[in-house]
This record gives sequence, structure tokens and C-alpha cells, in this order.
Amino acid sequence: MNHRKTAEEILQLVGGESNVQNVIHCMTRLRFNLYDNSKADRQALEQVDGVLGSNISGSQFQLIIGNEVPKVYKEIIANSNLSESKSTEGESKQKKNVISSIFDVISGVFTPILPAIAGAGMIKGIAALLVTFGWLQEASQTYQILTVIGDGAFYFLPILLAISAARKFGSNPYVAAAIGAAILHPTLTAMFAEGGSISFIGLPVTIATYSSTVIPILLAIWIASYVEKWVDRITHASLKLIVVPSVTLLVVVPVTLITVGPLGAIAGNYLSTGTNFLFQNAGIIAMILLAGTFSLIIITGMHYALVPIMLNNIAVNGYDYMMPAMFLANFGQAGAAFAVAMRSKNKKFKSLSFTTALTATMGVTEPAMYGVNMRLKKPFVAALIGAAAGGVLYALTDVKAYIVAGMAGLPGLPTFVGPEFIFAVLGLVLAFVAAAVVTWIIGFEDVLAPAEETTTTEEKAVDTAEETDSEKVSEVIASPLTGEVRPLAEVSDPTFAQEIMGKGIAIFPSKGEVVSPIDGEVVTLFATKHAIGLRSTDGAEVLIHVGIDTVKLNGEHFTAHIVSGDKVQKGQKLVSFDIEAIQAAGYDVITPVIITNTAEYEDITALTEGTVNGGEAILDLAVPATTSKEAS
Repeated sequence: MNHRKTAEEILQLVGGESNVQNVIHCMTRLRFNLYDNSKADRQALEQVDGVLGSNISGSQFQLIIGNEVPKVYKEIIANSNLSESKSTEGESKQKKNVISSIFDVISGVFTPILPAIAGAGMIKGIAALLVTFGWLQEASQTYQILTVIGDGAFYFLPILLAISAARKFGSNPYVAAAIGAAILHPTLTAMFAEGGSISFIGLPVTIATYSSTVIPILLAIWIASYVEKWVDRITHASLKLIVVPSVTLLVVVPVTLITVGPLGAIAGNYLSTGTNFLFQNAGIIAMILLAGTFSLIIITGMHYALVPIMLNNIAVNGYDYMMPAMFLANFGQAGAAFAVAMRSKNKKFKSLSFTTALTATMGVTEPAMYGVNMRLKKPFVAALIGAAAGGVLYALTDVKAYIVAGMAGLPGLPTFVGPEFIFAVLGLVLAFVAAAVVTWIIGFEDVLAPAEETTTTEEKAVDTAEETDSEKVSEVIASPLTGEVRPLAEVSDPTFAQEIMGKGIAIFPSKGEVVSPIDGEVVTLFATKHAIGLRSTDGAEVLIHVGIDTVKLNGEHFTAHIVSGDKVQKGQKLVSFDIEAIQAAGYDVITPVIITNTAEYEDITALTEGTVNGGEAILDLAVPATTSKEAS
């Protein structure tokens, strides 16, 4: 995958940078808050190299990328004016209901802090393992320091959440951090520990524990965002630096200690109590349902909305029942993908299935779900069944999670360090094996390899096709431009110069007109009109990319004469462009002409050098002998 190209295409197809309020990423997804979701071309986005699927959860537009998402995100940020902390000024045009808004806030707040709590959770798990196996004593200073490292993020979780929530609500993250620090201050903690009555200007302060909690600080920062904006609006510019943060702190911290904090703590306790009551009194049914449907929750992207409940359960009770269900769902997907790999006859798809199965066991499940199991349908159902089977064992043996794992896979096994550890491992094995067995039994319609698809098509056409059609051994591609032919190596963009996207040639145009080099159809016309994807009637896939980095012109100086899906004839005008205006804007107009399905041809040969006119032959695509009818 070319991360920069993928990022550029994504940004254009979501409606352009101007349609993006903000963008963040989690383990496998790009999460956009768009001003108008209808401007995003989901069908085209799902065809972008590296995009496994798309989803709209609440008002959030999500693109499933997989393991490469941090690199794609980095390219989006590097090549735009967007940033993770970009203000969300301006109102989105999406109509949100209350539930969608709550989920959007939870997801937006927790996603950025997941690396911190994931890393801390793993360290806590490792420390617990070292003690369990007798390799470290709890009284040792090494263990105590490891505990400090692991507990730090959780103890001061309100501060981390305050910063993230402030960015989500559009307020000052550092003032928010100060609010979190105030409610965790050692003096206040000591006053609470003494157990006596506490008051502030005569108002009673309710004793509550704020370390490791979630709900109190979220409510506090939500209120702070309104207070800060109101104070900022009525304060003179010369006094804003002092007055706005001072008033915000003086109002929000006492309100939190007197009302919001205790109410949030009480709500959190009831939430944990209710969750545990459900699992303790309807354990088998609850765990089967949750484990068996957790992959569906992951599809919506709302599994992150459960993170605060998991954290709260562990903070209040010391354990959680939801995280184990996520582990089972991932291993069910892994088992189903593994069975597909064992049965598939397509070498490329077999390799993909093996790879994604391994990835799923490590805790990243979307590639297996979207790239393999959902694509074949039946394996996805088998994965749900496998996870539910593991849920039966977990319910019977009362398996719990004792920390929030960063990865619901093999690296996260320390999550289960406790009396039920062996049953936790056996449950994962059961989910994997059950999903694999069910997939093997119910089967699936295999993905045909390109050669198999060709053979099948020829066999179906044998009674109707002319013999001369099957004897075709090459296809000639005409020049889409008038200009000077140059080798791809001279193109400044390494994606083209290194033939990453396929073989071809480049043309330095002398006339601003692109004509069709084939008889076929327009597969893709980019919104910026600078690039056209074509497919010939004989199967050649041709990309014409006018200029380098011209996507940044957002269509300026380009005029399209066709749309995606149009049938075209060789020599038909496709796009006009103003060479001088593009060069004046600082862009190179050299135009790569790429055969993007290069792997399907035995050889690709340039037929001309020097000057070429639009419509003249420039490339010969040699078809492998094995694809001809004579060979079959």
C-alpha cells in the first residue's frame, strides 16, 4: 500500500478537507467527524487500496484500514491542515439523536487515550505474571516500581480523560487537566480519608473516590466547556488569559466536588453493580449473547463505548466480564479465517486468510472480519458460533478480566491472571477450534484465482465465442496524450517511478487534452478530475494521472467530459486541463500512464519514443499463453 496515495484518495472521497471537522484513529479505523456524511463516497472509498470497509456509527464516519491505519493517518495529517486536536468549531449538518451523541462522545474521548491505558494495563499484567510464577516478590522494590508504572495511568485516569474530553468538547485541555489534578490532589484525598464532614463556603462536600474513575470527570469537563465559553464571550480580550481559566476552575472544581462528582461516582457504582448482577444471575445466557454478538458490536465501532464500563467495573469491583467476551469474539474470527486458509485453493487468498487469522489472535480482528469472513459470509456466522461456544465455558468457570488489555489477543493474556487463568486460555482455544470446525463443515464459496476465473469464463463462452477471440496474445494501448514520451523513472513521485502501482510510461503533454487509450469503460474519475481509471473490453486496467500532486488543486484547471461508469471509445475526449495554469501553480504536468493490473501480463513493452500524438500506439501488453483458449 502507498500510504500517501491512500491518504490523499481518502481525504478527497470523504468530501475534501473542508468537510472534515476532525479525524482520529484507533487500532484499525480512521474515525472522521464530517460536516456532511452525504458528501462521502462510500462505494469509491471501499475501492481505495488499503480500505477494508466503511461504517457510520452515530454521526461518526469510520473507515476500516487494519494494521496500516497509523501510517495512513500520519499521511493525512502531514498533507493537510487537519490535526488530532483540530477545533470542532462550526456545526455538523448531521442530525444526531441523544444515544448517537453519547456514543460519539465516548468513542471520541476514549480512543486517543487507549495507548496509555493499554500500555499501563500490560505492565500491570506482566508484573502479576512475574509474581504468580514466583520470579518476583511483591515486597521487592522492582515489583513496586513496576506497579507504579502500571497503576499511574489508571490512578490519574481522570487527568488523561480531562485532556481528551476537552479536545472533544472544544475547551482548553490544560485547564481541563488542572480540574482533574485538583480532584486528585493529595490534600483533598487526605481530607476524604479522615472521614469527617467537609464543606466549601458553607456547602457540604460529599466524600467520594475519584482516582481511576470515569463518569465524574467526563461530566465535569462537559460543564467546564460551557463555563469556559461563556466566560470567554463576556471577558475583554486583554483579560482573557487570566480571567477565563481562573473563573472556570473556581466554578467547576467546587461544583464537581459538591454535586457532579458524587452523582457520577454513584452512577458508576450502580453501573458496575448492574453489570455484575446480570452476569452473576444470568451468567451463561449473558456471556453467550455478549460473546456471540461482540463481533457485530465491533463492526459498528461501538466496542469503544464499552471501555468506560470495563474500566469502571475494574475500578469498583476489581474485575470485569465484558473484556473476556471481546477476546472470544476475536479468537472466533481467527478460527474461521484459519479454516478458510486451510480449505481455499486460491494461493493468494489462502495467504491472506492465514495472515489475518494470525492478526486476529493478536487482537486486531477487522482484517479477518472484513477481508475474509464477511466476504465469504458463512465463515463469519461460524465465527459468531465459535465465540458463543467459548462463552459457555467462560460462564461456567466464571472467567473475569482483572485489567483492561490493550489488545484482546495473545499479548493481552495477562488480563486473565487470576484463579481462572487456565480456563481463560481453554476458552480461547475452544472459540478458535469451534469456529474453524463449523467453517469447515458448512463450507463457503471459494474466491477464484485470476487464472481460474479466466478459465471458467472461457469454458462458459466456448460455444459462442469466435476462435479468433481466444487466440489473442496481446493488447495494444494507445497514447492518451500528445506530448513527449518519457520513462517512468523520470517521474518525481516514487510511487510511479518505482513501478509500485504497475508498469507503464510517462508523457510530458504539449496539449491539455486526455483521450481514451482503449475501448472500454470509465471505472473511476477522481473528484479532482486529475486522475482517470479505465478498464478495456479485453481487461486492461489503465490509470492516467495528470501531473504530480495535482490532487491539491481540488479540480481547479481541469474539466471532465465523462463520469464514472461511462462507456468510452478509443480517442474519445475524457478530460481537458490548462497546462500553463497548472505549471504556474507550481505543479509538474508529467503524466504517468500505468497498467495497474500489470501482474496479469507476461510483459509490457513501450512501442514508441520521443514525440507521440494522442491515439497512437504506445504500449503492448503480452497476454500469458496459459490464459489463451489454445492453452486450456
